[in-house]
Amino acid sequence: MSSAGSSAREEPVLFDCEGAQLVGVLHPASAHGKSIGVVIVVGGPQYRAGSHRQFVLLARALATSGYPVLRFDYRGMGDSDGSVRTFESIASDIRAAVDVLLRRTPQLSGIVLWGLCDAASAVSMYGETDSRIVGAVLVNPWVRSEAGEAQAYLKHYYLKRLVQGSFWRKIGSGAFDVRRSVRELLIAVRRARGGAAEPSRAGTASFISRMARGLVAFRGDVLVLLSERDLTAREFSDRCASDKEWRRIMGGPRVSVVNLAGADHTFSTRDALELGTSETEKWLKGLKVMGLDGAVAREA
Repeated sequence: MSSAGSSAREEPVLFDCEGAQLVGVLHPASAHGKSIGVVIVVGGPQYRAGSHRQFVLLARALATSGYPVLRFDYRGMGDSDGSVRTFESIASDIRAAVDVLLRRTPQLSGIVLWGLCDAASAVSMYGETDSRIVGAVLVNPWVRSEAGEAQAYLKHYYLKRLVQGSFWRKIGSGAFDVRRSVRELLIAVRRARGGAAEPSRAGTASFISRMARGLVAFRGDVLVLLSERDLTAREFSDRCASDKEWRRIMGGPRVSVVNLAGADHTFSTRDALELGTSETEKWLKGLKVMGLDGAVAREA
């Protein structure tokens, strides 16, 4: 499998979401069409191509393997109409995209949502609201809080730097701003002592709590891909290790967690992109779903 492959054809699609026109690109399955389609949900600030054309190459590879794919811009993103919105308010956009993919490929039995960073967070909150969603791929999910970020920096950056020879050589050469670094470290310590506090809004649950609640209620399978060289992934892993509810979710029978060696946040190297794509394809092939017609099928 090569993530650089391209599908036989790629079709632009325009569709409506609450009065706004959304723009997407449909990648029909090039051969041996599967019963599952994939909707790639973008994370901000990215549009449907993705960093380093990540989503383009992923969609082409999956379509070549037989999975029709739709990647699109939600309202306020890329070429789509509407005001700018956050990942917490794109449920209607995701639903509209799922509608389009099923309308254009009616033979499908279900849809898998694929999201990176805060798009993975949006997918976590959305999946259980739509019975057509049979699976979710969450890539480096966003669970950012001030305390969580500070804890991740302390654990995965500052402590690691102390055992690096390059760090001490930099100090010895005078090319290191000790005062600034100490000040940043003290700020991180103060924030980390705040515990795993989450952002909150009056009268509403934090998005992290909503993610957890959505995943608990979701009846489909979940693949979590975590990049080795990514602070967002490390912060997610730390939360799962320290939070009882998240630890239970990630240890559930329908959840698979894969660590991607050498990968960064957006799979910027060819090796990382091919690794992330191959893990997605492997998981899709083993996905057992209850189709829209009530029949149980396994991709193979």
